[in-house]
Amino acid sequence: MWEKSSLIKALFALVPGIDVRVSKTPGHTKKMNFFKVGKAFTLVDMPGYGYRAPEDFAEMVESYIQERHNLKRTFLLLDSSIGIQEADLIAVEMCEELGIPYVFVMTKIDRSRAAVLLMQFLQLQEFIKTKTMGCFPQPFLASSVNFTGIHLLRCFLAHVTGTLPKIG
Repeated sequence: MWEKSSLIKALFALVPGIDVRVSKTPGHTKKMNFFKVGKAFTLVDMPGYGYRAPEDFAEMVESYIQERHNLKRTFLLLDSSIGIQEADLIAVEMCEELGIPYVFVMTKIDRSRAAVLLMQFLQLQEFIKTKTMGCFPQPFLASSVNFTGIHLLRCFLAHVTGTLPKIG
């Protein structure tokens, strides 16, 4: 299972009517896919920007992101065993330049050795501290295989979309 679609499937496994297809090969998503989460919000699954990205990726994604004034958050996924890649730096730069709020999600944490995961997470924290300008993105750790971190991401999504139930 590949990380982006698998993560979306894990996040919305409890939401009726959301059917996320997961391919065994990376780079399968070529166009934007829209998932309506009840009346609360719409999640947009975009093609990956690194390995096997579609040729029209930059123009498709950049124009969409620039025109979305109701965009709440962009999730940049990092493989926990690899960390930040050159393509991630370009995505961060775009988010920073356009003032798009974003977060990092380190995926596949079930596959990384603890020492590697810790090293990559510390490098990510240092990157956030020294290389990001105004967004100060929140880092998350997640596994779509054993659901580690999924509940926290669900809570974060509910918070940023304003769908947390009011207390009192």
